[in-house]
Amino acid sequence: MKPNKLKQIWAEGRCALNGWLSIPSAFSAEIMAAQGYDSIGIDLQHGIVDYQAAVTMLQAMRASDVVPIVRVPWLDPAHIMKALDAGAYGVICPMINNRSEAERLVSYVKYPPAGIRSFGPSRAVFSAGDNYLVESEEQIVCFAMIETAEAVDNLAEIVGTPGLDGIYIGPADLTIGLTGKKYPSGFDREEPEIVDAIQRILHAAHAAGIKAALHCGTPAYAAKAVGWGFDSVTVSNDVRLLAGAARANVIAFRDLIEDEKSRTTHSGY
Repeated sequence: MKPNKLKQIWAEGRCALNGWLSIPSAFSAEIMAAQGYDSIGIDLQHGIVDYQAAVTMLQAMRASDVVPIVRVPWLDPAHIMKALDAGAYGVICPMINNRSEAERLVSYVKYPPAGIRSFGPSRAVFSAGDNYLVESEEQIVCFAMIETAEAVDNLAEIVGTPGLDGIYIGPADLTIGLTGKKYPSGFDREEPEIVDAIQRILHAAHAAGIKAALHCGTPAYAAKAVGWGFDSVTVSNDVRLLAGAARANVIAFRDLIEDEKSRTTHSGY
């Protein structure tokens, strides 16, 4: 089976850079996969991506050496097992609130006797390579999202779940979960109480011997998170990158036109 590059990155003590796909397009997935990310997540929870589109995106990403990850819609065995059967090398599951839910998540990712995953890796048996049944246990990574006050209260129980590889922090939902509508929504939190919560989750994960990942909005904040000790950082997503680049081009064009008009006016032509 093709090895999971994230495992090598972590073994070397480095932080992985993760991209994020919300647009249901194999072509955009192929473009993003060619840009140098270590891993890329396909968002089936909040993105505009259905399962069939996700399969084509995984196929398009195979040409690169990027590690394909899927954020599933919810803690549901059907979603999790089908994502893995399609070739995902990692699963991120939202809204894990307690040890029982974390244990269920792990059980859906692993084959018996460690879990209850049903065998039928329809695409993964081709995309991942031989000996999938035996080696997938070691190569696939399983992340539980910590996003609620309940999850923070149960943090020690969650991070201690056998078979869980890491915690993935969704800072927007975490902020809402801890403070309601006290602060505007968004990724790159600067409020001391939220930064403290993020770092508490990070340290709890490391104390339990598992990895910690953070979703960030900008490279600057992601670099700060690396300094804190995160093992994986996600920077923005395809929607925001497209919108930001398009907006920057429009603004640059209009500014240049205004400059040209000003020069023409002042020159008398």
